Amino acid sequence: MEDFIGFIVKHLVDNPDAVSVERVDKDSGRVIYRLHVGDGDLGQVIGKEGKTAKSIRTLVIAVAARKGLRAGFEIVDPERDHETSSDGGTSQND
Repeated sequence: MEDFIGFIVKHLVDNPDAVSVERVDKDSGRVIYRLHVGDGDLGQVIGKEGKTAKSIRTLVIAVAARKGLRAGFEIVDPERDHETSSDGGTSQND
């Protein structure tokens, strides 16, 4: 799934080498895929009115459901990435 998300996003951004996807397994059995992009690429992944991000999220949830999994998708803000990793917080985009 990480490769699938990375493939899609790398074709949307200006800096594909900065794209990475992190898998986080929750105690509830849900899997969260956290997308990290380079500076300046966040808007391209979110898209107008969030439509691109919603579409990616829909694909992730659909693929996971076909595999019998529960999944979520988060886009990590590159400017706040170091803040969430130091205090253990996550965004609410799942």
